[in-house]
Amino acid sequence: MAVLTAPEDGGADQLGRSGLITILVFAAAVAGWMSNRLDDTFVALSAAAVLVVLGALDAEELFESLGADQIWLLVAAFVLAAGINRTGLPARLAIALVGRARSARGLVHLITASLVITALLVPSTSGRAALVLPIFLALADAFAHRPRLVRALAVLFPTVVLLSAIATLVGAGAHLITSQVLDSTIGAGIGFGQWLLWGLPFAVVSSHLAAELVLLLFTGRAERRARLRVDAAALREQLDVPPQMRRAEIRAIGLLGTVVLLWSTEPLHGLSPALIALAGALLIASPRFGTVRIGAAISEIPWSLLLFMAATTALGAVLTESGAAGWVAANALVGDSTGAMLIAVVALSVAAHLLVQSRSARSAVLIPLIVPAAFAVGMNPVALAFASTAAAGFCHTLPSSAKPVAMFARLDHAYTPRDLLKLSALLGPALGALVVLFALFVWPALGLPLT
Repeated sequence: MAVLTAPEDGGADQLGRSGLITILVFAAAVAGWMSNRLDDTFVALSAAAVLVVLGALDAEELFESLGADQIWLLVAAFVLAAGINRTGLPARLAIALVGRARSARGLVHLITASLVITALLVPSTSGRAALVLPIFLALADAFAHRPRLVRALAVLFPTVVLLSAIATLVGAGAHLITSQVLDSTIGAGIGFGQWLLWGLPFAVVSSHLAAELVLLLFTGRAERRARLRVDAAALREQLDVPPQMRRAEIRAIGLLGTVVLLWSTEPLHGLSPALIALAGALLIASPRFGTVRIGAAISEIPWSLLLFMAATTALGAVLTESGAAGWVAANALVGDSTGAMLIAVVALSVAAHLLVQSRSARSAVLIPLIVPAAFAVGMNPVALAFASTAAAGFCHTLPSSAKPVAMFARLDHAYTPRDLLKLSALLGPALGALVVLFALFVWPALGLPLT
């Protein structure tokens, strides 16, 4: 593992021409990401192109980033998810859990559990939000006579979709960017099994913590304790899910289980996660075994996100190679001890969505700076980067802060901006504190030490 150190003196003359150009272009890219007028992918590609023209970035390095394993992993994961979604399996699992609810609190926590499970099925927060939107609408119709509960559910769905994404490496593009930046800077990214081991417990705890806050803020004590009955049969009929599980669903469960198992046991067999995902994608789109045509599945891939990831990977690499990341980390990040650095990074990551709305862009900005900052105070860069990525999953303050939040905010019986502010005032600090606790006590026990 290469050791990165910040320069003793923070003078710009120590950067050299390449480092200075990189900082200026990167600052312009951050300004573009903070603006609502420009597309995030356009900004990232423009910044990368400028660096190539100015000689700070090699053109081949930019183009090769599009063929990286992480890009192919995400492409195959989206094809696999499209095939699984066609079977109706996610809706069946959600109905099976929700149908067990006997109170408002039970309903909220069962919905939370089902949303966490969907993080293993769909590699996109906006895709998951679109997937579960019909389930929310069906529940909203069923409980139209309890408007406070409906509003609580409207807040709950996007909140948990966003928080539970940390469960898997493919849960959000930001996670793959974090792994890519780590791989390009220290030569060691985070594998699927490692991410699942560290991310799933945090996703479960943070999601259910958020569920309790939603209950506390948007329902009364009597309403939380009142008896409740969910008609699972009616929900299945409304969502067009047959009573008996179909063969396609059984095949999808078997295929998904096999893929996740192979991803999680990569050290044992040595097969690339991208290759495993590609094999799963080909099976789910095959003529007889599959459930979706390859053309239809490919049309659902968010190519803009993939181009964004490729461009930001190249930006992250040149930030490190030019010395720009080390200079910025030494002069901008606060903290000269492990505890101070951890708290500073977590606080910055939690608040970053107020300036940079794209989750992927936040990781592209923060992770290249966090890696040299971690080395400067003797911390494990993987642990600090993972803590930052978990904290950056908080983006609930405004309807425009994340696509799932905006998607549910447009519904007739949804929430108001004031409701989001009320939730964020409690959830933001609570999530930040939870990340710090996990980084200090839980993740080290699972093989991710801070130092």
